[in-house]
Order: sequence, then structure tokens, then C-alpha cells
Amino acid sequence: MGEHEAGERGARGVLVRHIVRSMRPQQWTKNLAVFAALIFARKACDTAALLSVIGAFAVFCLVSSAVYVLNDLADREADRAHPVKRNRPIASGSLRPLTAVAVAAFAGAAGLAWAVALEPLFCAAVAPYLLLQIAYSLFLKRVVILDVFVVATGFVLRVLGGGLVIRVVISSWLIVCTVLLSLFLALCKRRHELVLIGDNAREHREVLSHYTAHLLDQMISVVASATVMAYALYTLAPETAQKFGTRNLVFTVPFVLYGVLRYLYLVYRKGEGGEPETTLLTDPALLASVALWVSVAGIIIYL
Repeated sequence: MGEHEAGERGARGVLVRHIVRSMRPQQWTKNLAVFAALIFARKACDTAALLSVIGAFAVFCLVSSAVYVLNDLADREADRAHPVKRNRPIASGSLRPLTAVAVAAFAGAAGLAWAVALEPLFCAAVAPYLLLQIAYSLFLKRVVILDVFVVATGFVLRVLGGGLVIRVVISSWLIVCTVLLSLFLALCKRRHELVLIGDNAREHREVLSHYTAHLLDQMISVVASATVMAYALYTLAPETAQKFGTRNLVFTVPFVLYGVLRYLYLVYRKGEGGEPETTLLTDPALLASVALWVSVAGIIIYL
């Protein structure tokens, strides 16, 4: 009897690990975008606002995980053609489809309920995010160019959610910079997939048949330039100087420029870019540029 119970506990432990892996906690770093409004609204030292945004971060972790599970479920056949994604629990058969549906439903419902409890207005960002990502998993990811715009919209909704949960107005500059930066990362990811999988790219992701490495290179070049330029214009804008009482935010531009160029180096010379969240957390130079930007921007905005 003891051995039987131990076996059941072991099986449950394995199941929990597969569920957690399918929820992709390593990608929760994307949800840190909800803190943007808190920082630029000068409310990072406001305990109530900070706790609300931490709650918003948790909500987006839940709903994004629900979408990840559904996406893996819809893509399980295509993922088996990918050298890395074929090891995911659903694609490998370690997690049954029925269990995956239950996990996604619970995570999505729990996230929406928490969002209402935090701030009803916050649902104006969470609900559209969830619906848009479900639509992306079902069909929008097959529409060329629109697929990366949907990814970018997901980041914008995170940023808007961070503002709604503490009831602050989001700067149009912040939205523009978010769109461009997320487009840049999404296009780099498409290029990585196309180059990595090669002739089997269409079997893994149908939309890749509409892209070429040269076309993506051109798109990446345009968006990378626009990202840096938009941020530079934001730091120089009169409304920015008026809001923060200084023009010194322009001194953070070199960190942004270095970060974009470093990421391009990693994509084109090191073959990275398939998982932006992993690249950000594992490259010391990129981490240093982000840390310096946060430090310098924090000093300028708050001091």
C-alpha cells in the first residue's frame, strides 16, 4: 500500500511538472511590461499602486499561461517538426489534451476573476488580451505581417493594463515605443525560426512560407531604426520635459541604442532570438544595458 501511494504521489508530481512547463513560466518576464506605467507615472514608491501592479503582473501571468497551453494544444502536430518545441509536454504526449484544456480554462478564469477583484477597469485590457491571443492561436498567426502585429498588440495591452489598474493616463509615446520594440523582437523571432528550421519551416509554422530571410532582414532594419528614433524623440519631446521637469532623459538613449545593436548582434552572429526572454536573461552585456537604463532613468525621473 505504501509503495502504491508513493507511486501515485510520484505520478502527480510528474503531472504537475508537465503542467508548469506548459504554462511557460520562463516567458512571464514579458508581463513585466505592466510596470511601465507605474515607473513613468512616478508611482513606484506608492505602496498601494505598487501592490496593484504586482497583482496585475500575476493576472497577466495566469491569462498568458492559459493562452500558451491552448497554443501548444493547437500546434502540437506542427511543434513535432521543431527541434526544440517537439519536447514540450503536449507535443511529446506527456500531457493529455483534456488535461491541457482544463488547465487553460482554470488559468484563464482565475486571471479574469482576479482582474475584476483588483480593478474592474483593468478588465478592459485583460479581456481583449485573452480574446486576441485566442484568436491568434486559432487563425491570426497564419496571416502574414498581421501575425507579428498581434504579438505587438499583446504588449501594448499589458502596458495599458498597468496604467488602468492604477488609473493613470498612458503616454502615446509609450504606446508607440512599445509597439515598435515588440515588433522588433517578434520579427527577429520569425527570422530565427525560418533560419533554424529551413525547408521544414512551413510544417512548423504555416506563415513562415510567406516570409524570406531577406524580407525579414529589411523589416527588422526598418523597425529597429524606428524604435531607437521614437524613443529618442520621446526623450526630447516638450511634454516629456514638462512632465519630469528635466530634459536629461535623453542621456538614456545610448543604453537603448546599445541594447538594440547588441540584440541584432546576438541574432545575426550568435543565432539567437528564438526566445527573447531567454536571450535577455542570459546575455550579460544585454542585461547590463537594461540595468544601466533602469538605473539612469530611475535617477532622472525620480531624483
